[in-house]
Amino acid sequence: MTKLLGTIASFLLLAPAFGQQPNKSLSNKDSIQHFTDSIRTLPPLEIKSVRVSDNSPFAKSNVSATNIAQVNLGQDLPFLIQNTPSVVVNADAGTGIGYTGIRIRGTDATRINVTLNGIPYNDAESMGTYFVDLPDFSSSANSIQIQRGVGTSTNGAGAFGATINLATNDYRPNKYLSLQNSIGSFNTNKNSLLFGTGLINNHFTIDGRFSNITSDGYIDRAKSDLKSFYVSTTYWGDHSSLRLNVFSGKEKTYQAWYGVPEDSLTTHRTFNPAGTEKQGSPYNNQTDNYTQSHYQLFFNQAINNNLKWNTAAFFTKGRGYYEEYKAGVNLSDYGINLNIGNAVDVVRRRWLDNNFYGQIASLSYEENKNRIAFGGGWNIYEGQHFGNLPYGIPSISSLNVVGKVYYNNNGVKKEYNSYIKWEHQLTNQLTSFFDVQFRHVQHTMNGFDANPDLVVDRKFDFFNPKAGLSYKSGITTYYASVAIAHKEPNRDDFEAGITQQPKQEVLYDWETGFNSKFTNFNWGVNLYYMNYKDQLVLTGKINDVGSYTRTNVPNSYRAGIEIEESWKINNQFSSIGNITLSKNKIADFTEYFDDYDNGGQASIKHHNADITLSPNTTASHSINYQASNNLTITWTSKYVSKQYLDNTQNESRTLKSYFLNDLNAALKIITRKSWNATLQFYAMNLLDVKYEPNGYTYSYIYGGMTTTSNNYFPMAGRNFLASLKIDLK
Repeated sequence: MTKLLGTIASFLLLAPAFGQQPNKSLSNKDSIQHFTDSIRTLPPLEIKSVRVSDNSPFAKSNVSATNIAQVNLGQDLPFLIQNTPSVVVNADAGTGIGYTGIRIRGTDATRINVTLNGIPYNDAESMGTYFVDLPDFSSSANSIQIQRGVGTSTNGAGAFGATINLATNDYRPNKYLSLQNSIGSFNTNKNSLLFGTGLINNHFTIDGRFSNITSDGYIDRAKSDLKSFYVSTTYWGDHSSLRLNVFSGKEKTYQAWYGVPEDSLTTHRTFNPAGTEKQGSPYNNQTDNYTQSHYQLFFNQAINNNLKWNTAAFFTKGRGYYEEYKAGVNLSDYGINLNIGNAVDVVRRRWLDNNFYGQIASLSYEENKNRIAFGGGWNIYEGQHFGNLPYGIPSISSLNVVGKVYYNNNGVKKEYNSYIKWEHQLTNQLTSFFDVQFRHVQHTMNGFDANPDLVVDRKFDFFNPKAGLSYKSGITTYYASVAIAHKEPNRDDFEAGITQQPKQEVLYDWETGFNSKFTNFNWGVNLYYMNYKDQLVLTGKINDVGSYTRTNVPNSYRAGIEIEESWKINNQFSSIGNITLSKNKIADFTEYFDDYDNGGQASIKHHNADITLSPNTTASHSINYQASNNLTITWTSKYVSKQYLDNTQNESRTLKSYFLNDLNAALKIITRKSWNATLQFYAMNLLDVKYEPNGYTYSYIYGGMTTTSNNYFPMAGRNFLASLKIDLK
């Protein structure tokens, strides 16, 4: 099977000339129109290859450009999809601007596969997704699909709980110009300009966007200065298309990633410890600075009525650093050997300079009762990690250390994957789905900051099969699926040392459910059981290089039920909502914490405890009121139940449940044939709830007592955004 998949992938990736000559037997006008429609007006092939159809037996949510625009006033992508099922979001700065996070079914971002037009976006080493690096990318998105659970095979980091696919490559034949300006609480400003030429000479389109977002943040000094652009130009042939996307983001944010200590929540809720190692006022340049640029080249070819092929090459360049003030350091830690009695203060920068490049491809065949897709891709990541001292040291005026590099190591990660998907209509009512993926990963790390001599070279081969059935009976579709997924550890996990190297994680995902579509009312139920083997979790244990790292736990699971509804009550009122009820458990878990009285670490065993940051209940509901053709008002409520800060289910280490209410109103103030203008008002957390959706904890023994330190990331109370959007047609 491995050789077969490899042969298919090699064909897809290395045979771009295949099918370039049109089939002469299909040269009649009707066939050309069919090709034209398939290339221009249907979903791009690179999207169809990683998304699931309506008949596929997987839990999913589709978010349209209209849905995105309703809440896109400046916040980051996670906050635009926070009301889809099983989603919990957070933000370091407390406003949804800057560094943000997302969890789906309790699964963190390092286990959520994200693709941009089918191209991998997750950071190859940490496997996290940093949407702050692409500010306002959502404004360029035509649609978003979220698959919960393992989902169908995709490109890039292993989908280990959810996938998010963003698409920007839709065909836009009409010219447009759109200007959006937003202002809001905490000196928030967003300015975006979008444009499109429409179809030029029946073959060319150019689309673009320029954005600027600034905010002071809710947390002290948590400022954000975000800039980005997006440009896409496409040649549309009768049977093929060639597209080039170039987009880039630049972010400068004041660090707010330490959280607020528990004892400050009531007295100084916006306290930010970043930069406070400096005596007097906090260090004013304790910032994170990063620029990320993407280049994507797509070619789609309709070979005949049934067979279509596409490929895409990509290159992503990232470079940046974070700067921090460190007090009382030992200069020998920075490679400076001086005979001085006192520790000194320094300012340091920790850099990441990386390249990520590769190719994806797919070949799809559709006829009558069969839809078959062969696909895959390869990518290489090259990351350089280094630190330097950008300034002199005032306390030692004779010492010139400007630019001194005090650590330098690199990592290379190579990945290859291929898949086969087959959807077959067994009867008029019954459809089967099979999906087999092979994924090969090699990760080489030549040293780490804390252990520069540790060289790790690990290889993983993953076989990920998926199968399911869907059955349509009248207005109701029933489905069931089973899927297996594997995931490699991230870079920090490998730093455990040679004697404590982590194992791969394995997930067995069972899903079943139904959805019914009445004339004015739709609803659906999905049940899932996600059984993990060797899931990597934080235990508090110190590894053999003196760092806290994740450890494999043998058995854990997530089980739940997701219920969705949408109801058009009448011509003015409509309702949409969802609720997830779940259990998220680790069978056996050993907690470790530092024992400063006796040295080493103490430990406590726990059984059947809740998994960190995994609420048992999440729910969202929106009631929409169409007051007139020009005025729409939406009231949205969101509930998230209690969460635990670690895997001990200790009641003193929790995030309290919270219930939020938002109000969104859009008023078309000008409607003309050639242009229109819309005022939008978005009031968040109307009831001024004090809540924290994220945090962390650690414990230690000192003076015969066990002390627990909880740290939280509070969100803003009542706050507002307002925008004026002008669209020229």
